[in-house]
Amino acid sequence: MQVLVRDNNVDQALRVLKKKLQREGVFREMKQRRAYEKPSERRAREKAEAIRRARKLARKQAQREGLLPAPKQKPRPAKPRPATPASPTPSLTPAAGGF
Repeated sequence: MQVLVRDNNVDQALRVLKKKLQREGVFREMKQRRAYEKPSERRAREKAEAIRRARKLARKQAQREGLLPAPKQKPRPAKPRPATPASPTPSLTPAAGGF
């Protein structure tokens, strides 16, 4: 896995790396491997994960077909807009009727 560091901005590169690792499931797997997992526990966990995936897929399909209402969108906070420079004052010219 590779992350580019731009303009010596290591903090941003670390954030990008953590996001990639999170998306790949590396942290979840590390936590899981800290202790021994019995084969029966592993089978039960994998079965539960498969059921969860199947339910999620069925729910998404039902939403696409219109059988279930779409999930409510969370209102995102508005980003602060950068200050725009003040508009230049119109100059008084004979065409504008200033003289």
